[in-house]
Amino acid sequence: QVQLVESGGGSVQAGGSLRLSCAASGLTFSNYAMGWFRQAPGKEREFVAAINWTGMTTRYADPVKGRFTISRENAKNTVYLQMNSLKPEDTAVYTCAARTPTTSTRSDDYRYWGQGTQVTVSS
Repeated sequence: QVQLVESGGGSVQAGGSLRLSCAASGLTFSNYAMGWFRQAPGKEREFVAAINWTGMTTRYADPVKGRFTISRENAKNTVYLQMNSLKPEDTAVYTCAARTPTTSTRSDDYRYWGQGTQVTVSS
């Protein structure tokens, strides 16, 4: 059974940082590209960042470029999202997802999903 479990969410003030983690089990992690998506109340789910299986290729949504960094440790079956210079508009539930073989910005392309972790940024 595939499980993706996020952690690291919380409440911070604008300008602060958080690092999200997503631990995967039940799949051969190094075969999968991983993505982070977010959904704010009343809004559609949106793409945040993605990383390929080697970690050498990354993609970012324009609103987070230069502030967020996605990375992975295949030996730990974990993908991370380092979020710096957080803004109130970054407030959302952040969810990781897995797909093979390549990265995608489309949520429909991802097969496995975690439950999400709440990130709240206050001004």
